[in-house]
Amino acid sequence: MSKKNLKEQLYSIIFEADTPAGKCFDVLLFIAIMVSVVLTMLNSVHSIRTEYGRLLFLLNTVFTVLFTMEYILRLYCAEKPTRYARSFFGVVDLLAVLPFYIGLLVPSTRFLDVIKVLRMLRIFRVLKMAQYVGEANLLMNALVSSRRKIGIFVVAVMSIVVILGSVMYVIEGEANGFTSIPRSVYWAIVTLTTVGYGDISPQTPMGQALAACIMIIGYSIIAVPAGIITAEIGLSIARQKKGHPCTACGHAEHDTDAAYCKYCGVALN
Repeated sequence: MSKKNLKEQLYSIIFEADTPAGKCFDVLLFIAIMVSVVLTMLNSVHSIRTEYGRLLFLLNTVFTVLFTMEYILRLYCAEKPTRYARSFFGVVDLLAVLPFYIGLLVPSTRFLDVIKVLRMLRIFRVLKMAQYVGEANLLMNALVSSRRKIGIFVVAVMSIVVILGSVMYVIEGEANGFTSIPRSVYWAIVTLTTVGYGDISPQTPMGQALAACIMIIGYSIIAVPAGIITAEIGLSIARQKKGHPCTACGHAEHDTDAAYCKYCGVALN
């Protein structure tokens, strides 16, 4: 078998899933990713690591070697290895194995092993979901378009929590757990966002009344960013559909790649 044919066969198996061999490779890769992530999670449990540390390390080593071989084969059979290495999934593949070897050379950096959970991102490629990532551009455009409104909203919320936290510090004082203004602001943030940890709570009637007001304000504030983003998504969808008006019927709401009018069927300019 020539070198060219070998690369083509490896490419069809590793990068494509139209052949039985490619489907089998994707299934095995999916299983390996899931098992390796579970092993990484188990290794973070102290009791399990103490009893089965050597076994977990051995299994992690085996999977890391397999993923390393896969990464090398991807570089070998890719049409443009440098382009693949710089791509999103190429970087993910590298980060999934690199911390293991760094940990062998520098034991104090073994905590970097947790980065191996990035292998979960590879499931998008295995399941051929990467083609739908482009749909996220709509949401991204909405977030970018509403960044100023969201920024103003965040500044307004921060001003509210600073003022209310300072007032609560004056009302409750150190005797009731509000030992400083920053700690009181922390309580205001937790209360305004309706999280309510309960580690600090007002004890005086006036403080409880203020807390009730903050809770009510929190419920009304939560809907603001959702409304802003939803409105921007609607505008983004409208912009995508808006195109040149049809010369026959005059309708202008067409997809950007439309060749014919969806109302009358006439070819669009």
